[in-house]
Amino acid sequence: MLWSLVKWGAGLAVLAVAVLALTGKKTFHVEITIPAPPEVVWSVLTDADGYASWNPVFVNVDGEFREGTEVKTTVREPGKPDIVITSRVLKVSPSEELNQFGGIRGFITFDHQWLLEPIEGGTKVIQHEVDRGFYVWFWDSDWVEPAYLQASEALRARVLQLSDG
Repeated sequence: MLWSLVKWGAGLAVLAVAVLALTGKKTFHVEITIPAPPEVVWSVLTDADGYASWNPVFVNVDGEFREGTEVKTTVREPGKPDIVITSRVLKVSPSEELNQFGGIRGFITFDHQWLLEPIEGGTKVIQHEVDRGFYVWFWDSDWVEPAYLQASEALRARVLQLSDG
């Protein structure tokens, strides 16, 4: 009888973790406008070696933004040590979309997109990310959207700096 209750309880615990893993989801979305054509924004965005000189959030990128490649990005979260996150480049559509995916399935994954849309007077730059998995239920992600906005604003500043220089 006791063994039966233990097995039943363990089964419920496994089921609860599976439900949390399957239903955990957070979405982050920021948009800015950069007064430059998408091709100019794209050239800065996809220059992995240049990130260290302008990006305060993605402070280093090791790898190339080519479909199917692996990229290691050093991320700076305020008040915490930098962390290195590995992602796979899923899609590269020049001057339109850069899509990366990483994480540990079930625990936490991220699907991060940079989207560039030509608009009158420049480019709308969108960062959109969907995180999924068990850990999103417990993770304090309040810093993410402000950090992504900061990275987007730094991208704008870098593009404008290069355009003026």
